[in-house]
Order: sequence, then C-alpha cells, then structure tokens
Amino acid sequence: MRRTKGYQDLDENAGDPRVSISQMPPPQEIEMVSVSVVPDDTFTVTQAVNALGFGWFQVKLSLCTGLCWMADSMEMTILSILSPALHCEWNISKYQQALTTTVVFLGMMLSSTFWGNISDRYGRKTALSMCGVLLFYYGFLSAIAPNFLWLLFLRGLVGFAIGCVPQSVTLYAEFLPTKQRAKCVVLLDCFWALGACLEVALALVVMPTLGVHWLLALSTIPLLIFAIICPWLPESARYHVASGQPDKALATLEQIAQDNGRPMLLGRLVCDDSVGIGQRGRLKHLLIPHLRNTSLLLWFIWMSCAFCYYGLVLMTTELFETDLETSGECAADCRPLQTTDYMDLLWTTLAEFPGIFATIFIIEKCGRKRTMASQFVIFAICVCVLTYNGNRTFLTCVLFLARGIIAGLFQAAYVYTPEVYPTALRATAVGACSGVARLGAMITPYVAQVLLKNSIVVATGVYSIAAVLAAIACLALPIETKGREMRDTITSTT
Repeated sequence: MRRTKGYQDLDENAGDPRVSISQMPPPQEIEMVSVSVVPDDTFTVTQAVNALGFGWFQVKLSLCTGLCWMADSMEMTILSILSPALHCEWNISKYQQALTTTVVFLGMMLSSTFWGNISDRYGRKTALSMCGVLLFYYGFLSAIAPNFLWLLFLRGLVGFAIGCVPQSVTLYAEFLPTKQRAKCVVLLDCFWALGACLEVALALVVMPTLGVHWLLALSTIPLLIFAIICPWLPESARYHVASGQPDKALATLEQIAQDNGRPMLLGRLVCDDSVGIGQRGRLKHLLIPHLRNTSLLLWFIWMSCAFCYYGLVLMTTELFETDLETSGECAADCRPLQTTDYMDLLWTTLAEFPGIFATIFIIEKCGRKRTMASQFVIFAICVCVLTYNGNRTFLTCVLFLARGIIAGLFQAAYVYTPEVYPTALRATAVGACSGVARLGAMITPYVAQVLLKNSIVVATGVYSIAAVLAAIACLALPIETKGREMRDTITSTT
C-alpha cells in the first residue's frame, strides 16, 4: 500500500499499532489532526470527526442550521408582539391572548417526540426538510387568516412544524469535534438572538403602517430560504453508521476531509449500534435503568428553562405596558406597542449576545452542570428584583441581565443533552426534552400575561421558585459531559 496525498507507508509503522499521517504537527495539535486507527484497522465516526477537525464543512453547516434557528426565533419572538396587536384588532381577551401563545407550544409539545422519532428512523436531514416546507407553508397561511379561530388553528400547525427545529442541533453537534462542540453549539444561539432582534426591528418598521398580518407574512422569508437549501444539508454520518449504512457515512466523512483540507483516515469504519436497527428512536429507551435519572432530571430542567425563558419574553411587553399605565401615560384598554416599547424590547433581546459569550467561557471552565445551576440561581435573583418599583431604565437593565442569563442557560442545555445520550437515541432524547419544555412554555402565558396583571409579586415568585428547583436538578444530574466523547451505544453512556 503506497502513500498518496499525505498517507504514510504501512510498512514504516509495522511495529506501531497505530497509523499516523506524515509530517506530524506539534504535540498540542496531535489530538485534532492525527489518525488514530486501532490495531485491526478500524476507526469510529468520533475518531474521524476529531481527526478531520473544524473547518469549512462545519462553517457551511453552521450557516445552514443557524438559518433554521433564526427562522424559529422570529416565529417565537412574534408571539410577544402578536398578542397586544390582536387585542386591538379583534378585541380578544387576556385569556385569548395567552391561548394564542399556548397553542403554538402545544403543537411543539405534541410534535417534538414525533420529529425525534422521524430523525432517528429516517435521518436528521429528512426531518428538517419536511419541517422547513411545513413551517413556511403554515406560517404564510397564518398571515392571511380571516378570523381568530383560523389564526389559532394555523399557529398551532406552525408550532407542530417548529417541534423539529431542535433536531438541527442534533445534526450540527454530531459533526463537531469534541473540543469545539460546546463552544460551537452555544455560538449557534447567536443566530437565535439575531433572529429575535431582526423580528423586533421588522415589527418596528412594519407594524405602524402595514399591521400584524404583513409582519406575519414577511417573517416567513427566512423559512422559505431554509426550505430551499435543505436538499444541500449533509446527513449525519453517525446516523448512517447506526442505521447500517457505512458506505454513506464514509462518503460523508470523505466530503468533510475534502472541505477541511485534511487527509482521510485509513482503515475500515466501525458500525456499532447495540440498540439495533429495528429499535432506534423509541421513547421507552430513555427510561432504561442507565438513563432513567438523567432523563427525568433533564425533562424537569428543560421544562423549567422554557417556562422561565418564554415567561421573561412575554413579561417584557407586559411590564412595559404596566409601567406606562401606572405612570398615567396611557390608561386606554387598547394600547398598541409604541416605538419606545420596541426599542426597549430590542435592547433586552440584544442581551442574549453577552449571555452567549459568557456561557461559552463558563461552560468550559466549570462544566455543564454547574454552569446551568449557577445561571438558574442568578435568573431567580433577577426575577425577584423585578418586584422593586423602579423607573423604566432600571426595569430595562434588570430585564437585560435576566434575558442574557436565561438565553445562555437554554443553550447550555442544548450542549449537554446531545452529549449525554448515544447516537441511536440522541434525536429522540432531544425531541423528548424539547417536547417536555413546551409544557412549561404552554403554562407560562397564564403566569406572564394573566397572573402578572393581578400580582407582580406572585408571578415573579413562581418563576423564582421554578428556577431554584431547576438549579438543584442540574446539580443532581449523574453525568458531567465536559470533555466527554459523544457515544454511539447505550452501554457506553454509563
């Protein structure tokens, strides 16, 4: 076997059980670029991804999955703008406003496990392609809904399609080297924050002149772009290996090597799936003895995270309205959001960027569990401070800090979850966590939009208690995944 394009002759390493690439890099880079082949000339997807490193392939994938997150963020951010607008246009009650938000999360909750199952059985790319088309279709139809009931139905279908979006993180994480995984997954949240800021800026321009229906229509443009580029998404090599398609997985790894300018590994790709092709993607496997405690704790953490995050998003507009009404600036029953409201909403949304970068630093220093626990505690303190009757500037600053903390926390959960589950259950696990999270998101409108009108102290107290309990759950997680390889089998998760 002769050397071609950076391969070293095997006979030169006859006494060495591992084969290495010629022109070895400095020692600190060996883990990322060296070839590690076990004595029987086999290698795993994990070894290949780590050896091929982070390069142009991952950059392209970052942009594609980031666009998916940006579109999802715009559909979520519009909920805080949609409710007050519909209250003025169709004279809906506070409970109907809350229902407008709840029905979206209901669709997400019902579909998250479904999409996770589809991803584990038929591939991440297949699920995301279906999601992109359905999300654009139902999002555009909701813009031309003739009445409240039709809007409610179509927004529920939008929520059903959004339930697949977390699978983009599954696909993304499975192509990331171990050392870069946490940073890259957290940085993916920059696209979420960008989408939220873009939605607020779009509302600032569109709402005063064209109204909420045009805002709904224009917000679907990123969805259309994502649906168009879905056919060019790569399928997960880990999925191909787990589903008994090593040739396709090898072709994907060769594409990574080509894009990143690295030589491909020698040997045979190992196909190891202890769960079995016919048993992949089943929810009941998340509750086997080895995974039961992890799954139950993660479900509670995700539910609390969504409850707190979307609660804060909805509370922001409610608190600004309350601030103006109590100061006597506006006592009317219908008060559309003003320019100052949109600007303050934009400032609090921008808080997600420093929250993301702070999380990147902390999560690598302190680990996943302690990072999430500390962020929950800080969020609880910030929410308690909201009861202080300060001026609008003080309120905006507290909301800014709380929004940054909870945004980083949500992304830390997205880092931890794919790392702790094996390939055969990873998409199902992320889908299940996302589905349970939507249960918290379904409840939160009745606290942030209904209970808050009656008592700010009680409403913020509910969020503080939920955050403290979730912090305890984070510390109780049995596995810390910092520096841990993504596993391919159930037996390797212990």
